[in-house]
Amino acid sequence: MNLDLLTAVTIFALSVLVGYEVISKVPATLHTPLMSGANSIHGVVLIGAMLITASANSFAEYAVAFVAVAFGAMNVVGGYAVTDRMLDMFRARPAGPKAAERERKTS
Repeated sequence: MNLDLLTAVTIFALSVLVGYEVISKVPATLHTPLMSGANSIHGVVLIGAMLITASANSFAEYAVAFVAVAFGAMNVVGGYAVTDRMLDMFRARPAGPKAAERERKTS
């Protein structure tokens, strides 16, 4: 086995273990804010996938690069959609005609 490949697999395995340990210690109330903050990192991953796509030479490389860009884009868009939904929970609701009507009925 190639030493460079063994090193890369070892680093990958250790990063998976460390990532699991770090994420498993995050309380549920902090999970969504932390994930929304990680969207900038996902954007960097998307840019990296696009740079790799530029150096693709064969159909297989283009196919893998396309999948990487598609998954990266879905991750960024989905992350911002979740963030937007989370922030909607904290916005004040405008007092519309239905709210005023309900207030009149209860008083």
